[in-house]
Amino acid sequence: MSLRQYEYALAVAEEGSVTAAEVLHVAQPSVSQQIRGLERDLGVELFARTPTGLVPTVVGRAFLREAEIAVRASRRAKATARAGAGELTGELVVAAQMGFGTRQLPGALGALRRRFPRLEATVFEEPSSAELDRLCRRGVLDLALMAACDRSPDHAHRLGGEEFVVVLGAGHRRLAADRVELRDLEGEPWVRFDRDSALDGVLLNVLRDNGLAPATAARVSQTATAVRWAAHGLGVTLVPASAVPHGYEHLVRPVFPVVSQPVIAVLREGAGPAETALLELLREESWPVSAPFSPVP
Repeated sequence: MSLRQYEYALAVAEEGSVTAAEVLHVAQPSVSQQIRGLERDLGVELFARTPTGLVPTVVGRAFLREAEIAVRASRRAKATARAGAGELTGELVVAAQMGFGTRQLPGALGALRRRFPRLEATVFEEPSSAELDRLCRRGVLDLALMAACDRSPDHAHRLGGEEFVVVLGAGHRRLAADRVELRDLEGEPWVRFDRDSALDGVLLNVLRDNGLAPATAARVSQTATAVRWAAHGLGVTLVPASAVPHGYEHLVRPVFPVVSQPVIAVLREGAGPAETALLELLREESWPVSAPFSPVP
């Protein structure tokens, strides 16, 4: 078995067929041979052959999870070696708890790319804090921004905080105030988030702590969508301040009692020069001082 075979298997799983050869820049027969050889060496069937393509089996899915970790580790090792020669290449995988670092992360990544133009960054938002923590523990992520982490201080670095704000519809009576008391929102419909998301957990905790029951107007998957729907009067919503899109600031008010969460950068164990450089750039960004925060669900 070889790492190249692992890469072939991962590409086939993503593409759903041996047309992954186009992505890998090799001939289709070569991919087919490598997959068959890998299955023969392992003594298991990694993919079920169906009329619509190749589908990972149960065993195949388990193997692919570990193969991805092995391939990423190999790429990191190469990147570390090249960094010692003054060149930083490879892939950096970054995830952020949804709504966190919306203003700061792009600037830090842009500076990182200018410093190391051959370094590729893959970035995504993860709504579930539990899933984000799981990905961190499995070593899939190079750096994650999240509200809470049980990792040791060697891997977890507090950057600052994210204050949550309420977004009101145009013409809402509470826009006349500089700050909105949460209890004054009794009876308001809420634009909420997916049930397993960290943001919806924060909202539920806040409403419960202030003696409010959530009347759900709608559920969305993205903070920007929640802000836009609230702005059009569908309901009010609660989001991290940095996640408010440009042009909607006039509909935003801080809340009382204050709601905020810490922002923690979690590095993978054995972090290399790329993630270490990104951490330092994130430290240079402007982060609000963290106020008392709602517990993470």
